[in-house]
Amino acid sequence: MKQSHIAIIGAPMDLGAGRRGVDMGPSALRLAGLNEKLTSLGYEVEDLGNVLVDQPESLPVGNPGARYLPQIAQTCTRLAEMVEQAADKGRVPVVLGGDHSIAIGTVSGMSRHFRKAGLKLGLIWIDAHADMNTPATSPSGNVHGMPLACCIGLGPRELTNIGGSAPQVEPTSVALIGLRSVDDVERFNVRGAGVHPFTMRDIDERGLRAVISEAIDIVTAGTAGFHLSFDMDAVDPREAPGVGTPVRGGITYREAHLAMELIGDSGRMTSLEIVEVNPVLDEANRTALLAVELATSALGKRIL
Repeated sequence: MKQSHIAIIGAPMDLGAGRRGVDMGPSALRLAGLNEKLTSLGYEVEDLGNVLVDQPESLPVGNPGARYLPQIAQTCTRLAEMVEQAADKGRVPVVLGGDHSIAIGTVSGMSRHFRKAGLKLGLIWIDAHADMNTPATSPSGNVHGMPLACCIGLGPRELTNIGGSAPQVEPTSVALIGLRSVDDVERFNVRGAGVHPFTMRDIDERGLRAVISEAIDIVTAGTAGFHLSFDMDAVDPREAPGVGTPVRGGITYREAHLAMELIGDSGRMTSLEIVEVNPVLDEANRTALLAVELATSALGKRIL
């Protein structure tokens, strides 16, 4: 990633989540000074505003196995177009969530951008959860538990084939980091898909540096670079309380920064999204402030 221009895109969607509030995430991140801090790093920042999202109050839930599926597919299609156009112009897309189902749109847009040049995209997914349920395995029907599965071609066609092609990312080019909460049936999807999972036990035993280094090697092998999808619930809730599905025992404040610094040092990150910031559940915008810190670390800020 050598571009000097960043395109900020808000995706204020909470249709995929079980708890309301993440639709305010993009505003919280902007309020925490994201644009100004990226500008201070020397980037030319263009804020493209927010993608249009339908409001759940006026919509039917629809299929209980994939709630609000048509509306999520429409939003992700619009987001994919915005991301693709920004990347085509040489911008680094930085997408602000919203629940994690927006990643289907971001990854689809970046995949299409590279596919036009005959290139492939890698994917680093940092999350407490695997996000590899399908409508057949999901205990809740919430699509924010399905986006990684959709990105590798498992799930409803409306989501797997955005942009007319599937999978958006080859499973062997995916590294999933920070796992500590996986549904009973979902674990079979993770084991059988071909992705590379790194659980919190792996981080505890090997150290975060070794895990991130291996993950970067995996996602850059045969690809043009990688998209980074960072769910704030990967961080321990003592540091990031403002998330919808907190799980004890996450990565620490310094581990989170180290991960982002190592990813930034690689020079291979093509795009970034930060999701699941929920101001309704936060304390004085702490989680959004941390999210902005982590984004700047991934984009080049260093201690010295």
